[in-house]
Amino acid sequence: MSKKIKHEDNNELKGTLISVFSIGLIIMVMWFSVYFFYLSR
Repeated sequence: MSKKIKHEDNNELKGTLISVFSIGLIIMVMWFSVYFFYLSR
């Protein structure tokens, strides 16, 4: 039973990591698009 709880915890941790990376990627894309828009003026 303890293994099952550990496995679910690992899946939750992996989902958190994926969400954090996707949010970070979106923020980076927004920053780079604003930066290149500023350079192109």
